[in-house]
Amino acid sequence: MEPFELSLTAAAGEIEARRLSPVELIDSVLARIEATEGALNAYACVTAEPARKAAAQAEQEIAAGRYRGPLHGIPLGVKDLYDTAGVPTTCSSAVRAGNVPDTDAVAVERLVAAGMIPVGKTHTHEFAFGAITPTTRNPWDTGRIPGGSSGGSGAAVASGTCMVGLGSDTAGSIRIPASLCGTVGLKPTYGRASRRGVASLSWSLDHVGPLSRNVVDCALVMNEIAGFDRLDPATVDVPVPDYTSGLDRGIAGLRVGVPSNYYFDRVHEDVAAAVHAAIGVLDGLGAELREVTIPYADEILAAEWGILLPEASAYHQEMLRTKGDLYTEDVRLFLEVGELVLATDYIKALRVRTLMQQAWARMYDDIDVLVTPAMPVAAPEVGATELTWPDGSSEDVTTALVRLTSPGNLTGLPALSLPVGFDAAGLPLGMQVTGRPFDEVTVLRVGTAYEGAVTTVGRIAPVV
Repeated sequence: MEPFELSLTAAAGEIEARRLSPVELIDSVLARIEATEGALNAYACVTAEPARKAAAQAEQEIAAGRYRGPLHGIPLGVKDLYDTAGVPTTCSSAVRAGNVPDTDAVAVERLVAAGMIPVGKTHTHEFAFGAITPTTRNPWDTGRIPGGSSGGSGAAVASGTCMVGLGSDTAGSIRIPASLCGTVGLKPTYGRASRRGVASLSWSLDHVGPLSRNVVDCALVMNEIAGFDRLDPATVDVPVPDYTSGLDRGIAGLRVGVPSNYYFDRVHEDVAAAVHAAIGVLDGLGAELREVTIPYADEILAAEWGILLPEASAYHQEMLRTKGDLYTEDVRLFLEVGELVLATDYIKALRVRTLMQQAWARMYDDIDVLVTPAMPVAAPEVGATELTWPDGSSEDVTTALVRLTSPGNLTGLPALSLPVGFDAAGLPLGMQVTGRPFDEVTVLRVGTAYEGAVTTVGRIAPVV
């Protein structure tokens, strides 16, 4: 096994035992990037020399007895939405070509302080405003999209060109690529992790979080990036647990909600079969299954777009006036549409969100987590604009991809996507586990229990 094939947890164990040097690990990952980038284009830029320098420093620190913990020497891919000191941050857009920040985003700063080594900036759908990431390809089939907007991070983690990829999530942008690329991805509770230094798409829906090879790796990253930041007014000053503590407790007696509406209403039969089989695994592990009805199901997408569009247009208003010709056509169109949303409609969408949050809170009186498909389909083909369903109806690809993830952004609840199998074409399929506010630990516990019972989590794509 090559070092790049190791998970974060496995690599950390080897580094701590001094059987693997950070230099060897970074060299292996950089070689993997060189071998796969021509097919994937997961990275907006690769920071090979700074990474090698940081690896040499990490090797010296560890040899001197200054081991910082399980993230020390581990390669990190940073979504090109996050500020990185001295490294271009373009949001994968010509609008910000040549932008080189002076400081790191808070999440990057905290992970680097814990010893992680950035190897490059991963592509995003321009300004995170899309679910496709057209620059990048899916490592399981390069004729397919990786999803978005954190598509570069999803493709990089899945192909072994980093062990953790930072993502952001406004309508599913961590969980979409995690599901389509066969990785684990966690959108924590709204306000759990600072977004300072990350370009905004929609202030009241944006979250930051990790994509990784397995569930424990996500927990290790959350231990560093979670916490209050007084300069991000969305963050909440609540205690941060040790996310790795108690993950091995099992799920006997845990109340798992299975929806009777919305989430299984329009999904591919391979997805439904894989998720129902995964729910059966949880049942076999002692979970108590409970059928639930999703409240305000008909209003979910209207509320999501009713908030996202005007908030995004407000953020981009000045740039759209001065550099409008530099945006890609699809993003510019979304931004122009957002300027036409009435203030009264925006306020109504906010009110619906509040009602939805209250109704979901009542639903959680009877369950501990909700388990659903993450995506209605496996990765669509590059260039596809619509999906056709068995009844002959069609659906816009972007709408389909955000349909099952948007509730997590509207409610702000923590949601985990993890692999639960493959479709008939060999493409990964994902399951979503959604928990109560600030209870990422229970969500991760369910993921860990499932992961330990199957062999679908942690696989590296062959890059075909």
